[in-house]
Formats: sequence, structure tokens, C-alpha cells
Amino acid sequence: MSRRVLIATDKPFAKVARDQIADILKAAGYEVALLEGYTEKAQLLAAVSDVDAMIIRSDKIDREVIDAAKRLSLVVRAGAGYDNIDGAAARAKNVDAMNTPGQNANAVAELVFGMMVYMARNKFNGKPGTELRGKSLGIHAYGAVGRAVAEIARGFGMTVRAFDPYVDGATIRAGGIEPVATVEELYRRSDYVTLHMPATKETKGSIGQKLLTLMPKRGTLLNTARKEVINEAELLKALEERADLRYATDIEPEAATVAVIKEKFADRVYMTPKKMGAQTEEANVNAGLAAARQIVGYFERNEKKFIVNP
Repeated sequence: MSRRVLIATDKPFAKVARDQIADILKAAGYEVALLEGYTEKAQLLAAVSDVDAMIIRSDKIDREVIDAAKRLSLVVRAGAGYDNIDGAAARAKNVDAMNTPGQNANAVAELVFGMMVYMARNKFNGKPGTELRGKSLGIHAYGAVGRAVAEIARGFGMTVRAFDPYVDGATIRAGGIEPVATVEELYRRSDYVTLHMPATKETKGSIGQKLLTLMPKRGTLLNTARKEVINEAELLKALEERADLRYATDIEPEAATVAVIKEKFADRVYMTPKKMGAQTEEANVNAGLAAARQIVGYFERNEKKFIVNP
């Protein structure tokens, strides 16, 4: 019996990416099933019942989905963040979970600068704004996306610093970036701070009033990472306390937070309609093809490099 791989995406891949993903899998002799733009969890539960592996994007793979997938051995998140997969539940069923780190990095980095320019120019309202050249940028978490952001920032003529407790200073300096010793120093010395950490026990709710109010005048926080890393109640307090602070994100906050933002802070906050970081054709192709190749490598050559739930 040939292996069966499900591409399950409530936010579908671009057609060019989907077709190339299927070509890789079919060339390995695998059957490809497709579930795109689904609206009910029941559809996903039915689709996973007879698959050996699956490729997802931001789709939620919880215990119920894993229990319904009787043959499942591997789920691959086409992207870096994998907090949408219940890794413990997967491990309990001997299901490996993988991500595809770095494949979306440039797409996210370019979005950061699109939002940064938009905020610097007062959301294009016709009034004088500011330039990015000569301003300071703090990168909070120096992984693949952080490195891509740093590369673009140098072209803009910005002063760039980074903080990451898991990356040594020599590695940061090798990228031409100044490492800082504490997260407080990063915020205190940065006109713009951009977030690129996963949502973990340590990071959830870690960005709040204390850090934001350390920022210089007209400080701007950019979040293309995860909603959960923001303490939304404290974000609102910081915006209330500092009438010059600004916030831009491609992750919609909780409904109650959005209501307050629209009522009080609409001129200083920008939220994209949907999560946009990886929404380019190139990122779709890069992450999707990496996921397909990892599936083939996993089954045919026992390659397990990118497992995230050991």
C-alpha cells in the first residue's frame, strides 16, 4: 500500500506551491490528498483518518485530530512556528512533528519593513513623518527571521542591535549587529523593536508595559511573531501612558483588545486584516517544498533533523 499524504490548509498554498508539493510527493510514489479552505473541524477529522503524513500551515493539530489520524506518523508545519501542533499529544501516539525553519524568513522580514515604513510615515496620512535611516532597530530574538531583518536594516542605514538569550554575542557580532546584554537595554536603546520569538512558556505574555515604556519617544513595536507573546492588557496600559508609542502587527489581538484599540488608539496602531508574514508566493513555495522533501526524506532515508517533539 502506497503512503498517503494530506495537504491540509485552511489558508491554502498558492497554486504554484501546491502543484510543486504534489509533484515531489507523487514522484516518490505517494498518494496526495487535498483539504483546502475548510470551515469546520469535522472536515479535518475526516480527512486525516487514513493518512501517513500531513503538511499544514497555521492549522490546529490538537489531540482530537491526532487521535482521529490512525495511520499518522508525521506532521510537518510549513513554516517556523509550531505551537499550533500539540507536540506532547503527537509524541504520545508516536507521531513526529517537524517544522521548516528559515523558509519564510525573507517574507516576514520584508513585511516588517513594510509596516515600519508605514508607521514612520504616519500611515500615509499626508502629514510629515520620519525616515528610517539613522534610527535604531532592536531585534528581539535573533533566529532566521531576525537575521533577515538585520540584513535589510543595514541597507536602510539603521543602527541594529539584537537580544537573544540563546544566541552568543559572537554569533550576533558576526552578522554585523551589536549584541545587548539585557532585554531592557534593547528596548531602552531602540526606536523600533521587532519580535521574532516563538510562543513558549518563557515568552508568553512577556512583552508588556514595563518594556514598552522604556522605549524612546515615538517608539514602535512590531509583532510578526505570535499573539501570545504580548500581554495585551499591559499593551493597552502602555499606549494609554505614553501617547507617543506605536504598535504594528500582522496578528489580530483578542476582540476586546481590538475594540479598545479602535476606540482609543487607531491613529497609533496598525493591524493587518490577516496573518501576512508568510503570505508570498515565494514563501509558499519555499516552505511547502521543504515540507514535501522532509516527508520523503523521513520515510525513504529516516531523516529526522527537523523534529520538534523529541
